[in-house]
Amino acid sequence: EPSNKRVKPLSRVTSLANLIPPVKATPLKRFSQTLQRSISFRSESRPDILAPRPWSRNAASSSTKRRDSKLWSETFDVCVNQMLPSKEIKRQEAIFELSQGEEDLIEDLKLAKKAYHDPMLKLSIMTEQELNQIFGTLDSLIPLHEELLSQLRDARKPDGSTEHVGPILVGWLPCLSSYDSYCSNQVAAKALLDHKKQDHRVQDFLQRCLESPFSRKLDLWNFLDIPRSRLVKYPLLLREILRHTPNDNPDQQHLEEAINIIQGIVAEINTKTGESECRYYKERLLYLEEGQKDSLIDNSRVLCCHGELKNNRGVKLHVFLFQEVLVITRAVTHNEQLCYQLYRQPIPVKDLLLEDLQDGEVRLGGSLRGAFSNNERIKNFFRVSFKNGSQSQTHSLQANDTFNKQQWLNCIRQAKETVLCTAGQAGALDSEGPFLNPAPGSQEPQGDPKLEQMDQSDSESDCSMDTSEVSLDCERMEQTDSSGGNSRHIESNV
Repeated sequence: EPSNKRVKPLSRVTSLANLIPPVKATPLKRFSQTLQRSISFRSESRPDILAPRPWSRNAASSSTKRRDSKLWSETFDVCVNQMLPSKEIKRQEAIFELSQGEEDLIEDLKLAKKAYHDPMLKLSIMTEQELNQIFGTLDSLIPLHEELLSQLRDARKPDGSTEHVGPILVGWLPCLSSYDSYCSNQVAAKALLDHKKQDHRVQDFLQRCLESPFSRKLDLWNFLDIPRSRLVKYPLLLREILRHTPNDNPDQQHLEEAINIIQGIVAEINTKTGESECRYYKERLLYLEEGQKDSLIDNSRVLCCHGELKNNRGVKLHVFLFQEVLVITRAVTHNEQLCYQLYRQPIPVKDLLLEDLQDGEVRLGGSLRGAFSNNERIKNFFRVSFKNGSQSQTHSLQANDTFNKQQWLNCIRQAKETVLCTAGQAGALDSEGPFLNPAPGSQEPQGDPKLEQMDQSDSESDCSMDTSEVSLDCERMEQTDSSGGNSRHIESNV
């Protein structure tokens, strides 16, 4: 600034000392926020340096493309609809919802290929091999759903009503067995996509797409997860049609048969997807020494749950609960791949002791964070311990929130009970004091457990691998125990 220009030299930022708040709660956080504010003040006089790019979020188009829901009664002749009984109108609405969902699904699958796959291949943002891994057999799913949509349209009368859909569904649903390869590939696809996002070209391209109207504020993974979401909705859609179908309608028998077919397909795909996920993570375990290898890991076919937890020193750990063994690891990068290095010896589930810790019972220590904690209560901790001869381990682990902690507690309890019952040691459960204490607020799982795991990501889609995702097989083991004559109540809130 020229010296003759009239300015107030310290009008916006007086002194750093005056900006520091009193040392009360969370001083480090307040201090960092104050520094950020002071830096932002100084940058206000230089708008040309940090001007937003034309495609940035602030400049995103307000005319985001939205998909309006359509009703059968609004799409076709209203006069005809008014002549039908109320139950028949609801049946036609359910059939039309099935047809409209197929149309939307086909549109999204084609959009994923046209707007994401083809441009990234043409611009060499990713290699063809990487794109094939991420998109899997997505192309092969489009003709399947086009076939169903075509048959539903052909069955529709000139007035818009559809008399029979049961035979169409019974003949078409078996082709959904081809979904097993697509769903089984999703674990590896999600991991590769997350890794590629570290490339600034990939991240820049995906961000541009996200802020474009065509994406409807959905990222690439949301589009890739749409087929799986659609698959688990078929039983719900068919039940809705069946609910409004009269008993004397020939469609009723066909709809019941179609529901049994799709339930069997979903259960089979769930099993294969769970095995694929378990195999994927087993292949990415890194052992520091030969003694860490355990046959219980090698023989596992089910990954009950996994996710990031912290110990009482604030160290981030990635914990895997397999069928019969708990494995505590650290996430590391090896050969440009995310891998998991064993942090301690694997803990057999049958010898594991679980303790639910009350809030405030554990305090952070050994870090700067602990020094400034001001003796605040530490929440969402639980403890796992193991002792076998001279070997012993104790880990205090912290979950992200109360719900996440409860998932871990329930899943570990379920795994231990299953192992002990299988080994004929049900009597040993009575001596596990803290183990059998019911968790507060725990409930029996409701609805069809075979559908719950695959429908989880509809509420978050993430099909997010970073959160603790409870495997379907935990619930399947609960069913096995109950059908085998075991009258013991199994805690589960998964």
